Amino acid sequence: MHTSPQDVHKVLGKHMLTDGFDMVLDLENSHGAHLRDAKTGTDYVDFFTFFASNPLGMNHPKMAGHEAFRKEMHDVAIHNPSNSDVYTQQMADFVETFSRVGIPDYLPHSFFVAGGGLAVENAMKTAFDWKVQKNFQKGYRDEVGTMVMHFEHAFHGRTGYTMSVTNTEPTKVKYFPKFEWPRVSSPAMHYPETPEVIADVEHREKLAIAQAERFFMEYPDEIACILIEPIQAEGGDRHFRPEFHKELRRLADENEALLIYDEVQTGVGLSGKFWCHEHYVQPDIIAFGKKAQVCGILAGRRIEDIDTHVFAVSSRINSTWGGNLVDMVRFKRILEVIEEDNLVDHVASMGEVLLEKIQGFAQKHEFISNPRGKGLMCAMDLPDTHSRNAVVKECMHNELLILPCGPNTIRFRPPLSVTQDELHKGLEILEASYETALGKCPFIKGRG
Repeated sequence: MHTSPQDVHKVLGKHMLTDGFDMVLDLENSHGAHLRDAKTGTDYVDFFTFFASNPLGMNHPKMAGHEAFRKEMHDVAIHNPSNSDVYTQQMADFVETFSRVGIPDYLPHSFFVAGGGLAVENAMKTAFDWKVQKNFQKGYRDEVGTMVMHFEHAFHGRTGYTMSVTNTEPTKVKYFPKFEWPRVSSPAMHYPETPEVIADVEHREKLAIAQAERFFMEYPDEIACILIEPIQAEGGDRHFRPEFHKELRRLADENEALLIYDEVQTGVGLSGKFWCHEHYVQPDIIAFGKKAQVCGILAGRRIEDIDTHVFAVSSRINSTWGGNLVDMVRFKRILEVIEEDNLVDHVASMGEVLLEKIQGFAQKHEFISNPRGKGLMCAMDLPDTHSRNAVVKECMHNELLILPCGPNTIRFRPPLSVTQDELHKGLEILEASYETALGKCPFIKGRG
């Protein structure tokens, strides 16, 4: 049986909600930063990358054209071993490559699982385990230490624990039971940086730190960790100053809490560093996923304050498959390409091109503002949700896939391997789409 491209939505719609893109991905003929629609043959410029999870674009020659890799993927794909307890050479090769290219020496402990939300959840469980046992050492007899300090505008997943810390779109968590954990305001920067902007963000940073300190006083010994995205992605590509990150590090150290960075979207090169936290401070735990294909956590030696931490006690954190071996083999090859082609440096260089261009948009166009970014993780704002959505819709019509986030932001998520020509092509479509959407706006027409 082989479903025709024209029937894909109809077939899927019998059993699931199919309200995604009105296209059918052609896996064979998509290439680089272009996704081909199997229904129409249209090639879309891809500033979407499957919600920032496709690091090398489509059919990268060092992936699709690498026969040894293709054979290994074939050999592995017909099996699905339980990696937590049954080990393979392929898994060892992956871990060794990850260690060389992407695991910092200050985060030696690793755990793998399928799903970014589950990665964050296991980071939280690691912190709970550590904090409760620390409190036992202090004389507590009950289990105390199971709160997570987190931030407004955060997205950390939709699993049992992570729903309590996700607070972007209410429909993603409403009606599900959640924990009442301390939530702190998130003092994001606005750009360009002017003295007035810096004064405002400094004021909001002080308020946020005061809130955090108050929570530590209100809940002594109960807060296991501080959880934050180094750049809040779904919440609106919200950047924090290094000074704020340093204050979080101080708070975690002074209050016997672990600092957890959710790098599911920011990690693996997107920010112009392999891990986004490298721009700021060293955390105690990071959660990763998306571009890493396999998801999981890396943890530092502060965990070793407790001899019976989760990495030392069998099955304290675990799953049947311990991540997917196919994903591990794919990520191993991706890591090799990132290393061979110096893609992290490439991202930093291309990010400068991208940011300079959207800064130019903000200077040129009245209704574009707040251009910002690190590496290729760039964004810009429109006045409101309606105008932002109109531009995104027009981009799709003009063969550019790009994502909204937050109430009024457009975010850029091209592949790490994007070329300057691909960037310019997408940006030309974006600017033309903005101008078209603007011309259709009744408010603008009325002003004329």
